[in-house]
Amino acid sequence: MSASSVQGIKTVLHPVTDVEKSTAVYTALLGVAPQTESSYYVGYDVAGQHIGLLPGGGPQGLKSPVAYWHVDDIEAKLAEVTAAGATIKDAPNEVGGGRVVAAVVDPDGNVIGLIQDKA
Repeated sequence: MSASSVQGIKTVLHPVTDVEKSTAVYTALLGVAPQTESSYYVGYDVAGQHIGLLPGGGPQGLKSPVAYWHVDDIEAKLAEVTAAGATIKDAPNEVGGGRVVAAVVDPDGNVIGLIQDKA
């Protein structure tokens, strides 16, 4: 059915208004300290999942949490989902370390994130 494969949802990004207060809540929830902590991003790695906090919604301008599906070929998956009716919200963009992210919007307005790790 699908030409490119998915590895599942491994990353969820949450927009936050107060990074310090949100970090305290997510640290309590997850039971671990963040692995990455800065003024523009706080990231946790727990049980094969990456949970990220983005102050002000980050450069993506997130208004609600977004689940990111990890894929083997982001360009092929974008072609498949747009052919099926999704529209591109954020074109593929390398964010460092060989990681490429993109986002689409489904017909109901839900944002679907995609990630490919090329490194």
